[in-house]
Amino acid sequence: MKLRKWFTPWRLVIAVVVLVGVALLVRAHFRKPPPPAITTSAATRGDLEIDVLATGTIEAAKLVSVGAQATGEIKHLYVALGDRVKKGDPIAEIDSKQQDNDLLKASAALQSAQADLRARQATLKQDELAVTRTHSLVAIDAGSHVDLETAEANVDSARANVTVAEAAIAQAKLAEDTARVNVGYAHVLAPMDGTVVAIVTEQGQTVNSVQASPTIIKLARLDTMTIKAQISEADVPRVKAGMPVYFTLLGDPDTRYDTTLRAVEPGPTTLASDTSLTGTTSSSTATAIYYNGIFDVPNPQGKLRIAMTAQATIVLDKVRGALLIPSAALGARAKDGRYTVRVVSEAAASAGAGVAQDRQVRIGLNNRVQAQVLDGLAAGERVVTSEAPMPGGAASAASGAK
Repeated sequence: MKLRKWFTPWRLVIAVVVLVGVALLVRAHFRKPPPPAITTSAATRGDLEIDVLATGTIEAAKLVSVGAQATGEIKHLYVALGDRVKKGDPIAEIDSKQQDNDLLKASAALQSAQADLRARQATLKQDELAVTRTHSLVAIDAGSHVDLETAEANVDSARANVTVAEAAIAQAKLAEDTARVNVGYAHVLAPMDGTVVAIVTEQGQTVNSVQASPTIIKLARLDTMTIKAQISEADVPRVKAGMPVYFTLLGDPDTRYDTTLRAVEPGPTTLASDTSLTGTTSSSTATAIYYNGIFDVPNPQGKLRIAMTAQATIVLDKVRGALLIPSAALGARAKDGRYTVRVVSEAAASAGAGVAQDRQVRIGLNNRVQAQVLDGLAAGERVVTSEAPMPGGAASAASGAK
């Protein structure tokens, strides 16, 4: 009777609840926790580069401003924009009437100086004959020594006048040559082979070369283009002349142009305008410092144009057919230089979970995206790149990228 009284409905419910709770606790205590979820990547063969990225501007290998050294109206302009010219081809003709007149005046002055020289030479000859006659008379006591001295003095004076006339002729010749050169300045010729890339002065305009040499056209060599790429001060110590370079254009990213770095300018790009570097003023502005890396590239088809933007890549080092893994798989680095990576079996990796084993590997090139494995790993083995936290908040032993 007492036992029946004890088995009341609510006591039975409490007992069942307690038993279920105890069973759950025992199961949770003795059950092995599931392995953490992982992300893996296979070690594969491929090429690896260590690069420095730079943005540059395309320039002509040589750009010349063809100006006028004569003053006057441009009567003829023989070229148009885009024309290709050879050295010595006519570019423009300036009205040379004033220069022609100056040449005529100089030629007339030269002729006058030459005539004056002939007259002075005739006088000298006459005075020399007079000295000879007077000397003969003095020798037979038919003439006076005073007359002889006067004749000799006249000869010396005549010789000096001839020297003055010869100097005047030299000056007149120089003036004539200058006038003739000025006439030649009216005919503007191409100083080199190139392409007309700009016309600054049109036909009919008047140019004045007195104050400054006016520019008529700009002539450029476009068969070879020069690129000046800005390299940051953090990267420039690793960059040297002779390194491979390739670049693409903003408008044609699929075409790659390969060349070689020719030089790195010793001063920053702001050297010409930054007075603080000359010691004249002090500046405390924290601006980025860049250095120009210079390289040339052939342009036979004329696809490269002046002022285009080039996305350049300077190759510091490169390997082909190397065994590569993601840099994110690299763990701690040991004192001997080896890195720890976590390797899982292919079956466990395909299931998305598994127990990873630590492996020591030796790393070569590392561009922070991929790393070259020199030894310690075989092609096809899968390394852990990320590992999810274990249940209960325990952190997994995922390796951090170094």
